[in-house]
Amino acid sequence: MDDTLTRDLFEEEGDDENIAPIESHASQAYLSYAVSTVKARALPEVADGLKPVQRRILFAMHAAGSQGFAKCARYVGEVLGKYHPHGDASTYEAMVHLAQPFSMRYPLIEGQGNFGSRDGDSAAAYRYTEARLARYAELMLSEIDEGTVDFQKNYDGKFDEPVLLPARLPFGLLNGSFGIPVGFSTRIPSHNLGEVARAAIAVIRDPKIGVDDILALMPGPDYPGGGQIISRPDELRAAYESGRGSITMRARWTVEQLARGQWQIVVTELPHTTSARQVQEEIQALVEPKPPAGRKDVSPEQKRTRQFILDLIESVRDESDRKSRLRLVIEPRSSRQSVEETIAALLVHTSLETKIPLNMTWIGLDGLPDQKGIVAILREWAEFRLATVRRRTEFRLKKCEDRLHIVEGRIEAFAHIDEIIKVIRACEDVASARAALMARWKFTERQAQDICDLRLGQLTRLDGIKLNDERKSLEVERDEYNRVLGSDRALRAVVVKELEHDARKYGDPRRSAIESAERASIEHSVVEEPVSVIVSRRGWIRARNGHGIDMSTVSFKDGDERFVEVECKTTDQMVLLGQSGKTYTLAVASLPTGRGDGVPVNTLVASDRDAIAWIGAGDAHTLLLIHTSAGNGFVCKLGDMVSRMRAGKEFLSVPQGAHVLPALRLWRADSPPKGSDGYWVAALSSDERLLLFPLTDVPTRSNGGLGVALLALPPGVQLASLAVTDGRTLTVSGERRGRMIEEVLGAPALHDHMGKRAQRGRVLDVRLKAPRLIALSYE
Repeated sequence: MDDTLTRDLFEEEGDDENIAPIESHASQAYLSYAVSTVKARALPEVADGLKPVQRRILFAMHAAGSQGFAKCARYVGEVLGKYHPHGDASTYEAMVHLAQPFSMRYPLIEGQGNFGSRDGDSAAAYRYTEARLARYAELMLSEIDEGTVDFQKNYDGKFDEPVLLPARLPFGLLNGSFGIPVGFSTRIPSHNLGEVARAAIAVIRDPKIGVDDILALMPGPDYPGGGQIISRPDELRAAYESGRGSITMRARWTVEQLARGQWQIVVTELPHTTSARQVQEEIQALVEPKPPAGRKDVSPEQKRTRQFILDLIESVRDESDRKSRLRLVIEPRSSRQSVEETIAALLVHTSLETKIPLNMTWIGLDGLPDQKGIVAILREWAEFRLATVRRRTEFRLKKCEDRLHIVEGRIEAFAHIDEIIKVIRACEDVASARAALMARWKFTERQAQDICDLRLGQLTRLDGIKLNDERKSLEVERDEYNRVLGSDRALRAVVVKELEHDARKYGDPRRSAIESAERASIEHSVVEEPVSVIVSRRGWIRARNGHGIDMSTVSFKDGDERFVEVECKTTDQMVLLGQSGKTYTLAVASLPTGRGDGVPVNTLVASDRDAIAWIGAGDAHTLLLIHTSAGNGFVCKLGDMVSRMRAGKEFLSVPQGAHVLPALRLWRADSPPKGSDGYWVAALSSDERLLLFPLTDVPTRSNGGLGVALLALPPGVQLASLAVTDGRTLTVSGERRGRMIEEVLGAPALHDHMGKRAQRGRVLDVRLKAPRLIALSYE
């Protein structure tokens, strides 16, 4: 094991205090332990839903045996000294997280003192706070001493710690989890206990159950702070089926009517991870904007937004207290303005409406991290739970048989008690008495030792009756354990019964309402007029009224030149594709007009130094063929590229050393041209090899990505040009003797270049310098 690797892993986690132990404990076992712990530190297990530090904290508190509250410093020291040789700050932080009711849907630790707030306030130091295990921790630890899970040695081999905790419910789904360990990330939402229990029961009864049946029982997340989930059912289904997606949440509010027709908005529930302080700071940032990085003044968009918010909002104050968990009051500028318009503006411009990522990456029962769908998660947990109940039953059966063995020996001894007393009194010591009992009455060694250890007070007739009753009870108990172990159906019935009991005992009503709704938007009335959007080589953008503009009359700044222009309407959304693969969206109506040079694109969107590779506008259902010079590509709709964020969204994966080529516009997805099923993609490489393959071989990727290989390219060769053809003609343009020439290739010539996607293609024989393909017109 490499010491440097271990040091790098600890440093990446931000835990410098671990470097010294590595140097002082240089054993191979310690280093292996350290690396495996760091790599998996932020990923929960499917079995118990815990990260290693959380598991060690709960086990240490259980092992301490304290009934009431105890100083957190005591538990932190216990965890560090015995199980978790890392920093005390990170351990205490994990302990605080387990006790925060606004972070954990079902807190496993009950805290006393200052354990932080939803607004981001830190907890008090561990010497001031106290804690004890919460009632929900019973679901984690009640079976820890019944042989249900394996134990392993701690980091120095002096103590034993559990590999997993025998969770009676899928706590990974109940409390959720988040983290970014080395090479992975996870964001698991919390859920309602009763709903998860019902879903787990359904999976145990029918392991082949589908995602739709699961979502009928467990329709979505249930966050500690409530809020409203407005994601559509199909979005939730896709996220839970794949284990990746996003949840759209919205705050919940009421409108309070005041005297003289006044009113105010009172927010009572916020989306998960959003705080009242955050909303106040966002509104403050809107009314007091700061110039973007590298700029001296705020952008026109910031000025418009500032005035828009000032016209709507008078003040925002947080009136939350112990009686009212959350009360964020927003006063309007005027009582005559629309409530709906005010709320819509707040939802659009603040975190009162937000998207929460969902990424269900776990460490499975095989010990490997993987992204899992909800059905796979519940099946794997059910497998774990069935295994723990089987082990618990085996443990209890052995304990029952051991006791029954002792009781049977005592009953036999009770029948011959006078003779046994004489034999024992005649022996010199316990060993000889034990041997005499074993020889005469065939007692086992354990039975004989138990008889020797009996007190005289246990030889009464009443005790004899109790022994017979206990034997009958133990025999019934033994038969029941054997029945459960001998039948998979009986074992599953036991697990189902326990889940139903736990759901009744610990379940509570849902807090987050699931009510599908469209995301909030603000509509501005815009007159529909034809315009031409012009972008220069250096990224300056402007709009000119009308179509068919003579570009020779358009001037540019010194050193700049024409790059691209698009004819569209003032009501359109303009999509910009950057060389980084990000897409940005601008309202055409918001672009500067007139005879000026326009404004830099990066003042309207947060593109920074991201050069614009392509712009497009028009029908959102228009199909596009997106591709890069590395020869990868896919089909998507123009609407798929729209981004609501000023910073854009990651859409196209651009391989290192490649660049984005202008998108190829096709046709509307719902009205393809006649015969388009027989269209071909023509791909031309920089070494002038041409390949034609069916357009249907290119997949549609609504979420973007890398795409598929369109053309096989050796090192140093790039994709130069792309076009779509009907297979009968293809126009190629290029330079010949100083003039631009266009040549039309017919069907016989194209047939020689037809093949399958991702092939190399054949050399194009047109004798043109720097040939380019001209796209087919679909009008």
